[in-house]
Amino acid sequence: MATTTSPTASNLADVAQSTPPTLSLIGGAPRPKHSRLGLILIAFLAIFRRDLAVTAREFIAFLIQVLVQPLFLLFIFGKVLPEIGAAQAGFGAILLPGVVALTVVLTAMQGVTLPLVLDLGFGREIDDRLLAPLPVALVAVEKVLFAAIRGLVAGAVIFPLAWWILGSDYTVRTDRIGMLIGIMVLTALAGAALGLTIGVLIKPEQIGLMFSLIMTPLLFTGCTYYPWASLGSIKWFQILTLFNPLTYGSEGLRYAMTPPQHATVYGHTVTFAISTLATQWIYLGLGGTVVAFFILGVWLFSRRVVS
Repeated sequence: MATTTSPTASNLADVAQSTPPTLSLIGGAPRPKHSRLGLILIAFLAIFRRDLAVTAREFIAFLIQVLVQPLFLLFIFGKVLPEIGAAQAGFGAILLPGVVALTVVLTAMQGVTLPLVLDLGFGREIDDRLLAPLPVALVAVEKVLFAAIRGLVAGAVIFPLAWWILGSDYTVRTDRIGMLIGIMVLTALAGAALGLTIGVLIKPEQIGLMFSLIMTPLLFTGCTYYPWASLGSIKWFQILTLFNPLTYGSEGLRYAMTPPQHATVYGHTVTFAISTLATQWIYLGLGGTVVAFFILGVWLFSRRVVS
């Protein structure tokens, strides 16, 4: 006849000590423990990977959307006008940095503004992200970083596109690559930070008004088609362009990209460098734009989504 023994206190203690602390008593599956910082990092990377996956699925459409305007700008202003004598030879070298800066800024800005306007609309799709275990401010940070990467990708694609369109007129100096990359990163962050602020302030029904009142002045006062120093004869307009963050991106890339120019004066070839804003003003303008609009955008974002 079988006998049963009741567990004693010592037996239960032995069993408790031998049970792994990481095993869940419900289901028996291991449940790793994460710190608060670890959970925030996991949630942040998950949202970031989701945005990357969405863009990767629509990458061709993304390229078409952001490259149509630069393609025609380079073709008309950099190829057609010099060919028919309506623009000076070598104008493409002056135009290209402005087109790169414009593409980076607009792509980064639109990468935040348009999705954010829709997310904060009537459907409140932003609430899905706000339920993630991370601070509200980091939701805005993720949007800015992702939009800046979109801007950098679009800007990088301009270089082979310009080489294809401009042909022998395509000239980019290679001794300032580090500065070129740094200016592009700052320009992308400036566009994304500006887009965050605009996206929080604009309502869905005001998107059309945004393109008229914001995009058009940004396009034509950002030194895209002309060096800043050439505006000396129109002093008021030269001063006005300093309030446009795109001016500092265009001038910074023009300094880092444009090689020395050559001109024939009285039968002699003269070599000269394109005059641009001083580099300290370029860094100050871009850095100030990033800090000011990022802080303002995060503050406005937090106020709007937290009720």
